[in-house]
Amino acid sequence: MQQLLDTAEKIRTMEIRGAGRIAEAASAALRDYVLRIKVTNIKDFNKKVDEAANILIQTRPTAVSLPNAVQLTKRHTATEVSEAREEILRNADRFLEQAGQALEKMGEIGAKRIHDGDVIMTHCNSHAALSVITTAFEQGKDISVIATESRPRRQGLITIKELNDHGIPTTLIVDSAVRYCMKDVDTVIVGADAITINGALVNKVGTSQLALAANEARKNLLCVAETFKFSPKTIQGDMIDIEERSPEEVIDSDILAGMPNVKVKNPAFDITPAEYIDMIITEVGAFPPQMAYTIIKEHLGWEFTKMG
Repeated sequence: MQQLLDTAEKIRTMEIRGAGRIAEAASAALRDYVLRIKVTNIKDFNKKVDEAANILIQTRPTAVSLPNAVQLTKRHTATEVSEAREEILRNADRFLEQAGQALEKMGEIGAKRIHDGDVIMTHCNSHAALSVITTAFEQGKDISVIATESRPRRQGLITIKELNDHGIPTTLIVDSAVRYCMKDVDTVIVGADAITINGALVNKVGTSQLALAANEARKNLLCVAETFKFSPKTIQGDMIDIEERSPEEVIDSDILAGMPNVKVKNPAFDITPAEYIDMIITEVGAFPPQMAYTIIKEHLGWEFTKMG
């Protein structure tokens, strides 16, 4: 359990960040925990698995990749502990393998939407979005990237390091320069923390700013997301919680303490309406956001709408 608790804390504190990486870490942590459960009764086994799953799920309330990955990993039909354990281990191994393959598939599909000479704007640090950009570059396309700083955690600094290491010409901008720089952009490519039943995108705060500026400038916005980032529970009308993080990520607590009339709002995510999204690139194909319902039904299954 301690190993699982350590992983949960790393997810909560954003030492492990990014919806895809969070999902993979959670699946692996649950797999490793299941290997160590020492019970012989299936009810006790299921109780322990559910408790561990809930610990992981509660670390980040917005990224639906987390509960989806945990649900994919923990579900089984066995009546004996040994069989249940083996089924969960197979689930985890399959999920981790498919998650790894998804990046390559999305890169190949999304790169077809990038043309030689394109300038691409991206936000935060998304392995999914970067898979498209780096694949296009490796195909020999002459592209460059404008990356936002992505405050307050400045994930954009990770992005520019990865792009630099690939040899891709990159410009870092402050978040508030998005509209000013959009005139120089051909395509906006972002990742996703969640996609709702109506095709709306929940992603790093500031994404909706890119979408609005892109729409105004008549530039395409592509979202790159694995199918496990779609939210089945939104079929039932459930809303996705927007995580509010500590004010200390924005301003030092000592400084804030000296200003009693000031409060800090630090939402980690915002919502981009489907009408501002041209295409969602997944590992199973490119779809308009209006097809989110089909993705949820065919690739996640109805049982996911019943998750606790």
